[in-house]
Amino acid sequence: MPKILIIEDDLPFGVMLKKFLERHNFKVDVCSNATDARAKFKEESYELIICDQRLPDAGGLELLSEVKSLSSKAQVILMTGYAEVDSAVSAMKKGAYDYISKPFTPDEMLMVINGALKSAVEIESHDQDKAEEQEPKEHQPAKTSFLGIEDLGPASKKMLEHIKLVAPTNMSVLINGESGTGKEVTARIIHNHSKRANKNFVAVDCGAIPKELATSEFFGHIKGSFTGAVNDKVGYFEAANGGTLFLDEIGNLSYENQVQLLRAIQERKIKRVGSTKEIDLDVRILTATNEDLQTNVNEGRFREDLYHRINEFSIEIPPLRERFDDLMRFAHHFLEEASSELGKNVSGFSEEVVQAFSTYTWPGNLRELKNVIKRAVLLSPKDRLTTDVLPKEVLHGHHDIAHPNESFSKSEFEKNNILRALKQTNFNKTKAAKLLQITRKTLYNKIEHYQLDV
Repeated sequence: MPKILIIEDDLPFGVMLKKFLERHNFKVDVCSNATDARAKFKEESYELIICDQRLPDAGGLELLSEVKSLSSKAQVILMTGYAEVDSAVSAMKKGAYDYISKPFTPDEMLMVINGALKSAVEIESHDQDKAEEQEPKEHQPAKTSFLGIEDLGPASKKMLEHIKLVAPTNMSVLINGESGTGKEVTARIIHNHSKRANKNFVAVDCGAIPKELATSEFFGHIKGSFTGAVNDKVGYFEAANGGTLFLDEIGNLSYENQVQLLRAIQERKIKRVGSTKEIDLDVRILTATNEDLQTNVNEGRFREDLYHRINEFSIEIPPLRERFDDLMRFAHHFLEEASSELGKNVSGFSEEVVQAFSTYTWPGNLRELKNVIKRAVLLSPKDRLTTDVLPKEVLHGHHDIAHPNESFSKSEFEKNNILRALKQTNFNKTKAAKLLQITRKTLYNKIEHYQLDV
């Protein structure tokens, strides 16, 4: 049973995290400061340390260096509410396995923990036999899963087979799928099964980056290079160097930003804003979109040369309505997750709920399913979910947002969905974004993209 030490000055949060991890068969100790942590190091041997970045008597980076000097095999995950790319890079350089920002979901933490423990096993194996270094353990076929679920239906299995084929390569992968289908989850699976699994994975929401700041966000800047540049800043490309850069909703980038992105990918070099020093890059590019980029290329809204650069291999994530054979597997996964997170003891679904889930078409896909179940678990007074805690649209098997059909392209489908959501919310963009399950910034970008007069 893997032993984990949590170092967190917010003790109630640390205890809650301890209880969650113990439910997943980890042995966990908790302490609230660096002094107690140092004493624990002397008493016990831990496979994994989860440490808050800001402690009352020491910084997380300082403690990280001490841990690594005592045990090179112990994996360290830093967590913080003050997430900055610069701090993440410093943590990685000092030997942290990963860096996770608060608030995080239990699923995100479990994914990072499992990756860290796999990494620890590989380090030990490498010490025993260096010849095995070129054969990472992640490449075992049986370990490829989606959200930890291995026994999935034909559509999901085909997708996972494609992931297993492309993951060990350095090919750029374009992940296509509707909103909420799990594009970032897919990108993380590719990274975790690649030869870069022990390096950084940096995820970027292109729809949330203002056009004017994109250059600085991607490539970084030096102090004084423009008004507001009070410190040097590491960009996303540099933060991901040696690892994987995931660009979500890449279709939202302006034409000018597309040019800059293409140049960086082609030349494998960048310069921080205000600097003349070139930085060599070794970054694998994964991208995702819920748009039809080929249509955007044909209409002159996306560069064709960039499209071919990022689309060396493509993976299509089927919407949930096309893989109903997986529906209840995902539902049980989210039920267990929500029950653990909310401290409830809900362990199943009534037959009426299963029927309602099966007749609903899930326009928000996995994200909507997860949210519906989490809300239902919170409301449920019983140990099984019943129909009285389901939203009315799920219960009645319909919704107000349109689905694509043969007469609509993906772009037209998305445009119509946005217009319907705006009308349904009396053109309240915050409420419309929530209904569409996208960020408010992404909604504004899409309104501008489709030149909607609202």
